[in-house]
Amino acid sequence: MRAMAAAGIAGIATGAVLLAGALSAHAEDDVPARIADPAQQVIQTLDYANTRYSRLDQINVGNVGKLKVSWTFSTGVLRGHEGSPLVVDGVMYVHTPFPNNVYALDLDHEGRILWKYEPRQDNEVAAIMCCDLVYRGLAYAQGMVFLHQADTTIVALDAKTGAVRWRVANGDPKRGESNTATVMPVKDKLIVGIAGAEFGARGHISAYNIKDGTLAWRAYSTGPDAQMLIDPAKTTELGKPVGPDSSLKSWEGEQWKIGGGAPWGWFAYDPKLNLVYYGSANPGTWNPSQRPGDNKWAMTIFARDADTGLARWVYQMTPHDQWDYDGVNEMILTDQVVDGRLRTLLTHFDRNGFAYTLDRATGELLVAEKFDPSVNWAKGIDLDKASPTYGRPILDPKYGTEAEGEDVTYQGICPAALGSKNQQPAAWSPETGLFYVPTSHMCMDYEPFFVDYAVGQPYVGATLTMYPAPDAKDGHTGNFIAWDNLKGRVAWTIPERFSVWSGALATAGGVVFYGTLEGYLKAVDAKTGKELFRFKTPSGIVGNVMTYEHRGRQYVAVLSGIGGWAGIGLAAGLTDPNAGSGAKDAYAALSSYTALGGQLTVFALPDGR
Repeated sequence: MRAMAAAGIAGIATGAVLLAGALSAHAEDDVPARIADPAQQVIQTLDYANTRYSRLDQINVGNVGKLKVSWTFSTGVLRGHEGSPLVVDGVMYVHTPFPNNVYALDLDHEGRILWKYEPRQDNEVAAIMCCDLVYRGLAYAQGMVFLHQADTTIVALDAKTGAVRWRVANGDPKRGESNTATVMPVKDKLIVGIAGAEFGARGHISAYNIKDGTLAWRAYSTGPDAQMLIDPAKTTELGKPVGPDSSLKSWEGEQWKIGGGAPWGWFAYDPKLNLVYYGSANPGTWNPSQRPGDNKWAMTIFARDADTGLARWVYQMTPHDQWDYDGVNEMILTDQVVDGRLRTLLTHFDRNGFAYTLDRATGELLVAEKFDPSVNWAKGIDLDKASPTYGRPILDPKYGTEAEGEDVTYQGICPAALGSKNQQPAAWSPETGLFYVPTSHMCMDYEPFFVDYAVGQPYVGATLTMYPAPDAKDGHTGNFIAWDNLKGRVAWTIPERFSVWSGALATAGGVVFYGTLEGYLKAVDAKTGKELFRFKTPSGIVGNVMTYEHRGRQYVAVLSGIGGWAGIGLAAGLTDPNAGSGAKDAYAALSSYTALGGQLTVFALPDGR
């Protein structure tokens, strides 16, 4: 990190936000052109690079304080409303948590309902969904809106009528497999993940042909090389081939078959390299004593060929995870100047509290620094390329969870299992060169216990107690930060009463938006973090702020509806102190600040000025 030259704003490439626009579109592929149009939003990440940066600038630092509510829409569903709406050709597509209803709303008439799709799902799938009944949103391509239901059914809906074009099952809820994540259309394929590591489900990423829903390829996170689509001689980690049976050798016996590693987070895509990037989740069972070894390739960043699924490179961030630090958070792709030359970078804010910057073409590790000061499970990441432990965390044995075996409470571990940052996506601005990151400031006590595996039953093996970090000012459990990925340091910080569980949005107007668990939509100056605007929506915000333009006027929209892991106690009405994997009591105070809801709130400037 210290050897890297800081890139001046003038030296930063126009960057990842234009990455998608550089794609030479296939005749049947309309997504790149639509991504290049800032008036629309066709995928949850805004662009393939996952920057969550909009080039709209009608709303700016000078006038954002004048924002007013333009119109609202009730989804008719409670629980956590994650993700954001889409906007395509004057129509807004809104999703709900389970049962995953979809609405098409006419923007010419303040959200008049054009059509509604109501899936028929077995309600029993709700029982196997970890951390609330959330869904992170729809995607659009080739005249279709894609819904990935909780029961793993992928549905392609006609964007104009809501009619089903095709549907396919991506997993089996009876085996503990479910879905909470969005999908990403890439050329002629739809990239899809799965959830279920807490049930011993073996994670996989799949590509379906957009035209008819047939399976193009599938790659598992654990197991034999052929099933993981890994070439032992060509797939690399930190520049070296992974070698034969890299996963099998890191598990005891056949534990890899219930090895977790589910990719339930976000996807990114580099059209020039033709690589899809994503992260895998925790290994099966949270009890580390039951699964000796590094447990590859759970907790891993993958770079895969979009056409074949073959892994180009991998990097395991938390070998032999002892804390449930899923590695699924988004990969953000930028082109920035490092040591005097333009580099293709990938930046990832992991649940384990470290922010990683890698070369996305080769997987070379460039920066790995703590983005929350309370992180103590590891003293740092070994960045010495000559070291036999290069790239691995430098563990602090005091904060491991297996030294004294099972049925022992290990105390004072930071961050808590929900991470210094969970799935809520960060944003990046090419104007400031900074990343805007919603974070948590929580620690935990962790007690692992032996658990037997049974198909379709919980396979957790630990109980948690979570609480504010020792240095938390006034007991606050969240921060919204600006991060310099080249220097590996925080540029500015906004303390928040609760963990920030909303996805950020950066705009060309110099404004960054995010939401809070109390329900505030906030706008801050991208350069300084100064608050410019706030509005209290009807329920806590765990959704991702989005913006669009319609008939020459810029709008900002956000879903509010308390839930997600942080809000599960309130959302599900939990009473057991151990329920919600420690979140119920940790966020008990939320009930004094917000209530259940399900609403879309749309903002605009008065008369567009």
